[in-house]
Parts: sequence; structure tokens; C-alpha cells
Amino acid sequence: MTGGGHELPITSNADVVAVRQRVRALAVDVGLSLVDQTKVVTAASELARNALVYAGGGRASVEIVDNGLRRGLRLSFADEGPGIPDVEQALTDGWTTGSGLGLGLGGSRRLVDEFELTSAPGKGTTVTVTKWAR
Repeated sequence: MTGGGHELPITSNADVVAVRQRVRALAVDVGLSLVDQTKVVTAASELARNALVYAGGGRASVEIVDNGLRRGLRLSFADEGPGIPDVEQALTDGWTTGSGLGLGLGGSRRLVDEFELTSAPGKGTTVTVTKWAR
């Protein structure tokens, strides 16, 4: 069961801030602890910024999910950028194609409970993450 879905464009730094704000509001609504709110907002910020910086923009989908046992927040970030040629390498800490620290994807994966990345050169990238309330 899902609900409270929101689609947000990612075309500017202001959009990254808007994604962060929406994720924070829904994290509170779903009952995530303050620590887990911070984790999911940080992951959302990293993933939204990746879409902006590496793909020139994309879109975020934010929804409250309920699996019958617990509620959580599912975030999906999709872009139509150049894609990631080597996903495993991209998830390795310290690896970057830009000027960043190389902690974005791997760091985001550690901040959430579920992480799925699909990408191919020339096909864009989609990252879906879920954080469950304890």
C-alpha cells in the first residue's frame, strides 16, 4: 500500500532544496526518528544533486509506503543523462567522475534500508531508496 506521492522536478539548486524539504516533511509524517529523518534527507539531497550535476536534471518521486507491518518513505530519482558505465565502481567510496568526494551513491546506500540503482550508458539512471520507520 502506498500513498502521499509527490513528483518533483530537479532542474536547479532550488529544486534540490525543495526535494529536501518535501522529504523532511514526509519523514516526520511517517514517524521516522530524528536520526532517520536526517539520514533520509541526506540521501535525498545527494541523489537529487547527482541528477542535477551529472545528468543536467531529472525528477524525484517521494511517497509514503506501508507494507502492513511498518510505514516508510520511498524515494525515486530518475534522469535521462549519460548513465553509469560501471555501477559497482560508482558505488565504491572514493570513486568520482567529478570534483566531489565520491561518497554520494555509496554513502546514500548506507543511509537507507533499501537501495536499488539501474543505469546503462546512454539510458539514464534511476535510484530508488526506502527508509522504514522503526
